Amino acid sequence: MKHEAPLIWFTGLSGAGKSTLSQAVLERLKETGIKATILDGDILRQGLCKDLGFTQADRSENIRRAGEVAKLFVDADVLTVAAFMSPLEIDRNSVRNLVGENRFIEIYCKCSFEICESRDTKGLYKKARAGQLKNFIGLDAIYEEPSNPELIIETDRIGIEESVLLILNLLRECEVLEK
Repeated sequence: MKHEAPLIWFTGLSGAGKSTLSQAVLERLKETGIKATILDGDILRQGLCKDLGFTQADRSENIRRAGEVAKLFVDADVLTVAAFMSPLEIDRNSVRNLVGENRFIEIYCKCSFEICESRDTKGLYKKARAGQLKNFIGLDAIYEEPSNPELIIETDRIGIEESVLLILNLLRECEVLEK
């Protein structure tokens, strides 16, 4: 890397491809010898954040904790790839401010609600529609689209490989990776 390790923050609805895309980016970065790690919302909720529910206050606390962990990694010069729904812009901006504007790269995995619902591998949309999950983002809880992300990837229109190339090109433009 040419500069300090950044935090690459993937945001989007459940099923938008955040985890899949972030894992693919991580693999490509590791192939180039870059020291990198991943933070995934589903994984953090199994450990560090398992005491949190899905109220807005708990979601904000989840993102705050994720931001603190991410800051530890980027301060240790480990490029960090994070995949979190992070539905509120204020929460994403608090992480941006925590790690530093110049080290935060926000990638919006944009995908229609209908396509995300059709990709429902975890059965969450089905449970939400049946009333078994309350405060489901995009259905009965708000998702605020990022107002100024560094990159928007329409995951319902382009594939994984093309998406990874867009991200790697962005990292070159930001002088994270050598051209």
